[in-house]
Amino acid sequence: MEHEHVHGHAGEHGECGEPRQGHRQGGHEDHGSHMVADFKKRFRIAAILTLPLLALSPMIRGFLGMGEEPLFPGELYAAFILASVIFFYGGYPFLAGMLGELKERAPGMMTLVAVAVTTAYVYSSLVVFGLAGKDFFWELATLIDIMLLGHWVEMRSVLGASGALKELARLIPPEAHRQGPGGRVEDVPVEELVVGDRVVVKPGEKVPADGVVVEGATSVDEAVLTGESTPVSKRPGSKVIGGAVNGEGSVTVEVTKTGKDSFVSQVVELVRAAQESKSKTQVLADRAAAWLTFIALGSGTATFVAWAAASDRPLHFALERAVTVMVIACPHALGLAVPLVVAVSTTLGARSGLLVRNRAAFERARGVQAVVFDKTGTLTEGRFGVTRVVPLDDRFSSEQVLRYAVAVEARSEHPIARGIVAEAGDVPPVEAFKAMRGRGVEGRVEGKLVRVVSRAFLSEEGVHLPAQVVDDPSLEGQSMVFLTVDGKVVGAVVLSDVVRRESREAVAVLKSMGIACMMLTGDDERVAKRVAEELGLDEYFAKTLPDAKADKIRQVQARGLIVAMTGDGVNDAPALATADVGIAIGAGTDVAVETADIVLVRSNPLDVVAAIRLARATHRKMAQNLAWAAGYNAVAIPLAAGVLYKAGVLLSPAVGAVLMSISTVIVAVNAGLMRLSGFAPRTD
Repeated sequence: MEHEHVHGHAGEHGECGEPRQGHRQGGHEDHGSHMVADFKKRFRIAAILTLPLLALSPMIRGFLGMGEEPLFPGELYAAFILASVIFFYGGYPFLAGMLGELKERAPGMMTLVAVAVTTAYVYSSLVVFGLAGKDFFWELATLIDIMLLGHWVEMRSVLGASGALKELARLIPPEAHRQGPGGRVEDVPVEELVVGDRVVVKPGEKVPADGVVVEGATSVDEAVLTGESTPVSKRPGSKVIGGAVNGEGSVTVEVTKTGKDSFVSQVVELVRAAQESKSKTQVLADRAAAWLTFIALGSGTATFVAWAAASDRPLHFALERAVTVMVIACPHALGLAVPLVVAVSTTLGARSGLLVRNRAAFERARGVQAVVFDKTGTLTEGRFGVTRVVPLDDRFSSEQVLRYAVAVEARSEHPIARGIVAEAGDVPPVEAFKAMRGRGVEGRVEGKLVRVVSRAFLSEEGVHLPAQVVDDPSLEGQSMVFLTVDGKVVGAVVLSDVVRRESREAVAVLKSMGIACMMLTGDDERVAKRVAEELGLDEYFAKTLPDAKADKIRQVQARGLIVAMTGDGVNDAPALATADVGIAIGAGTDVAVETADIVLVRSNPLDVVAAIRLARATHRKMAQNLAWAAGYNAVAIPLAAGVLYKAGVLLSPAVGAVLMSISTVIVAVNAGLMRLSGFAPRTD
């Protein structure tokens, strides 16, 4: 049962009670904006009509010292006409909302308000036409005014909370410079782009669609899309995301994704789905709001009966108490306590590159006790890098060994070769290059026969390596190639999978949060041990094949720990699905990772910390809002019923409406304060 406000909230009914399915981009945003304007207009008109109605109230005139005598004959009928306009025009949203709730057999906040104002109006109208008693048209009018004002302010808060989706969708520029045959460029609407088109992106412009750079070099600002704080360098072959802001260079991009397949569209859809899904906390809040609705109706009825039975109080007093109870007990704050926090947290996360696919799992993330990382591509960059150069001949320095190695490896496509070439500086030309299959490469550099070969090749040749590389424990778990010049071993180049700079900080922060850090890898024991020791991991699992990773996750869970698995979402899919929380890292533009609960756009382990912190901040705000909403009603309902009447404390319906509206606004403001929670760790 949804109990999130009718008009423009993440609620269940529209203006006339029609069912709605929650947030819908474009249509929902436009509808919400229209409803904000509608409430504003109704409030202004009702407030203007309330002024003469107040002047026609004997009680108000007496309070102002103007006397309670009628201003003119038929004053009561004039008050009735004004009150009728206010009731039917200003009260229409509540009456329509009540019909929608009753149609769905789910009486809620609209029913409470509508019953309260209708009871007040009908009773006062009967007094005008002969029933003994006292009307309270002015109370009715001010009640409707304050309810309209409260709903207007509340809806603006709700729209503001989820407005980031609309802003995200607007990142795509309306036009693109499409390159036609012969290099001719024409401006076309972005909607006309198809996969394979080539577009020119000038400096300072937004990239119109996801694609690959085919010409030119530049840097792009992806901060709004991925949370990456610094511009990202792009050159031919680099992927670019639609909506990113181009930097200093002009580039030609070949379109690879458009429409619903684009990065921005996928992000919008993921965030929207997360906002519409329900977590255990929201189900609890909805159930509490439903019960509060029935409690309010029951309390209002009981209050009326109790005061009506009191011989010393008139009937209109009993009715006023009942109306106040039903108004003040409206579970607006309780119904919005969770949805508003969800709207803020999911959009806040999306703007930082954290995409929530499963809210129930995201809620579990706050209690994670162990994070299991995949090694390659997660804790490491998935590429070889030179960690050490060891000269083995007095005639050669480390720089010379590396210089010769780069020269011959520049022609090779082997991963180790790419790692060596990445260190290139002044590279001499190579002649007579030849690849020795499974053994290494060779070529002539500056007239010398230079080879970069494996240890196995040297063993086959009967070459004995010095102890300084064979017995050095610091070199265990790393790959090593050897440089020979004219048949003599002159040096060794040590390489390993490069550990991400952010991995060290991520592990340190997680451990400071009391979370155990573990690693899964298919590499052998020596490689796994080296990385684990370098990062300070609590535990590691080596030689683990992809289909066995899920079993390792179950083993950790069997210790009674809540486990998050972090991997690249490809060969880690079974483990991601088995973990309590599956986190796909480095998804880039492929955000729809089916097995992950949380998708991290960047290949940054620190974002795992950010995701857990966001989950904790989200739960903290939910708990605060629920505690406030429940506590408010526990105090407000007895006061509205008049339990402190003898002590001189009595709340009018208008005051009750003010308190109810303030309570709702407090919940909305508290949810918005998540933006100041600083959940994301420092990444610079």
